Amino acid sequence: MLDPAQRAEAADLLRAAQLDRAPVDPLTDLYPGIDVTDAYEIQLLNIRRQLRDGITVRGHKVGLSSKVMQQMMGVDEPDYGHLLSDMVLPEEVPVEVGRYCRPRIEVEIGYVLGRGLPGEGCTTADVLAATEYLVPSIELIDSRIKDWRIGLADTIADNASSAGVILGAARVSPAELDPADIAVVLRQGGEEVARGNTGAVLGDPTEAVAWLARKVASYGVRLEAGHVVLPGSCTRAVDVGPGDEFRAEFAGLGSVSAVFV
Repeated sequence: MLDPAQRAEAADLLRAAQLDRAPVDPLTDLYPGIDVTDAYEIQLLNIRRQLRDGITVRGHKVGLSSKVMQQMMGVDEPDYGHLLSDMVLPEEVPVEVGRYCRPRIEVEIGYVLGRGLPGEGCTTADVLAATEYLVPSIELIDSRIKDWRIGLADTIADNASSAGVILGAARVSPAELDPADIAVVLRQGGEEVARGNTGAVLGDPTEAVAWLARKVASYGVRLEAGHVVLPGSCTRAVDVGPGDEFRAEFAGLGSVSAVFV
């Protein structure tokens, strides 16, 4: 475990890497004693810094929500990061690749809450009852760690490698569409580059949202009305560069597009 000064130093490194678009060596190399508790505290140091600057919390994202990714990282539960107000990107505005270190996209449904979720003991039934609507989304991920050489503590400290989210225009109630079985196709310039199903996320992405509500409650945080929750990707991550155009199509839910310059 790290001491407070080391945590503050690690948070400063990640914040500078984000602002300067200059990735740093893995924290797991720089601080061999770092653990998951340290990593979440480092993440929170940078989140609090941005909140003091007037940024607000718009929601959260769940990472490592597939069994394959958990096995690769050697963990038995997901992780999470924050979605801030300056991370919600309008679909109609091209995304500047130069704002990021090494961006990629993932495809997932988003849950927009109509009311707050309970913390400890939150169930999938609670999530479905509280969800105002589902929305198609493309998550922009990025790593402030060189070459994406991340371990578990690296990605958690780095806000779960989150960088932004683009929400599509469609709004569908979970009473009208089963969020556990939505086929998804990602196209680049009209050609299919990835395919998946929301069931790849813990068998049911609603489970990931319930897990998140229980997890953040242990830190004194609640998922509130109006929050957007991304439960995890149902496709592989795809690298992006200037000139790339993507469209994610969700069966029964519509689509969302992203253009990069």
